[in-house]
Amino acid sequence: MNLLIFVIIGAIAGWLAGQFMKGHGFGLLGDIIVGVIGAFIGRYVAQAAGLGLGRGITGTLIAAFLGAVILLFILRLVTSRGSGRRLWS
Repeated sequence: MNLLIFVIIGAIAGWLAGQFMKGHGFGLLGDIIVGVIGAFIGRYVAQAAGLGLGRGITGTLIAAFLGAVILLFILRLVTSRGSGRRLWS
């Protein structure tokens, strides 16, 4: 049951991060993967920064969202080719 909840939270976090980053998303499976990987990244970043997000569904969702945003940012830096725009000055 915990795995199912984790996948649902990952899907929600991946979708929210895609909307926040003004993207088109990666589809349901891609959003789940981005959200689940983002949950691990977000939890690590939160612990490294000393932030206590809690262990409940809300804390996990916040950590997954933050991690998914970080992951999407990195993915877009790596995969943005031929757009004619610079990502940094």
